[in-house]
Amino acid sequence: MAEQDDKKQLLHLVFGGELKSLKSGEFRNLDQLDIVGIFPDYASALAAWKGKAQASVDNAHMRYFVVHLHRLLDPESGAPGGPKA
Repeated sequence: MAEQDDKKQLLHLVFGGELKSLKSGEFRNLDQLDIVGIFPDYASALAAWKGKAQASVDNAHMRYFVVHLHRLLDPESGAPGGPKA
């Protein structure tokens, strides 16, 4: 556990659902979103995303996403895409 405490926590959310259209990011049914989980780093979030994406490859409308929660929680951290001090 000490190893985990030494690393900076960069939370990531992995979720997915069926899109209304292949050309939009709008979900068909918000009640059926698949919240995979919140992960302490990008590598573990990517592994979870990859597993879910590969498992749903037969459904072209199913999409999974990785959200960088740490950027939303601390937008002034200077993370890529966030404001710089």
